[in-house]
Amino acid sequence: MQPIFATQTASISELKTNPSALIKQSDGESVAILNHNKPVAYLVSTDMYERMMEAMDDMALSQTANARINDGQTPVKVTLDDL
Repeated sequence: MQPIFATQTASISELKTNPSALIKQSDGESVAILNHNKPVAYLVSTDMYERMMEAMDDMALSQTANARINDGQTPVKVTLDDL
């Protein structure tokens, strides 16, 4: 069985019938959208989506920084004023 990463679920039919009511009902929580009792999508608030995108961006920047730290080159020291 596929895990569901939401506290609320709704069928695709429910989503089609009244998406505005489903969004209001979710009260900012994520909703797993099910098709034949399997999750096919997640409905998330704009706030949650923005936080997720920011976290993914931070993770990518962290990976880039770590790769550059470990690339064997001598780091160049600069002050904040130099930047």
